[in-house]
Amino acid sequence: MLSIVLTLAFGTLVSFAAFKLSVLLYEKVKSPLLNPLLVTVACIIAALSALRIPLESYEQSVQVISFLLGPATVALAYSVYQQRQMLKTHFVPIFAGCLMGSIVSMTSAYALCKLLGLDDALALSFIPKSVTTPIAIAVSQQVGGITSITVAAVIVTGILGAITAPMMARLFRVRDGVAKGVAIGTCAHAVGTTKALEMGELEGAMSGVSIAVSGLLTTAIVIVASCFL
Repeated sequence: MLSIVLTLAFGTLVSFAAFKLSVLLYEKVKSPLLNPLLVTVACIIAALSALRIPLESYEQSVQVISFLLGPATVALAYSVYQQRQMLKTHFVPIFAGCLMGSIVSMTSAYALCKLLGLDDALALSFIPKSVTTPIAIAVSQQVGGITSITVAAVIVTGILGAITAPMMARLFRVRDGVAKGVAIGTCAHAVGTTKALEMGELEGAMSGVSIAVSGLLTTAIVIVASCFL
């Protein structure tokens, strides 16, 4: 019994410690390449390899954390409620931007994967790459994707979005803060939102709202599409 408790405690403590250190490192360096999720994964892999702990044992020890993905997804609805005034004020650009962004993101990812000759499981894993991790995992499971691939795709998408967002805004001469925030939140979720906050208060607020709205729209689109496919 004690060994089970210690095993459960070890996995959880290692995960939280790695994430906390990753956040501190990111806050100090402020580089999107040192995204906390990416660094946390690298730290955990290094720890498991050094201590020769099987991946299966680690997965069992962090089931509590996996369970919390459900409440985290529900919490997104509360964030929309908190920003309801801003959502009312900019409803049309937010809804239209999130809807079109979600559709283009999912269809382009799947089409590109099939064009490159990837099998269905891999192609489906990339469909929810632009939404926040809890929703991405749920959508990936719904469509029959591989959740580990989905999580990796979400992290890479967020990092690339954070790196390229300012450059893309200048390239396409997007000066409106609402438009920039909606685009970043829809395409690069929470990782991109950190960059949006650096670009301006309005951009950060709009990006935060768009994360939740695009996540809800993506889930709805997948559910509706699965009824016809």
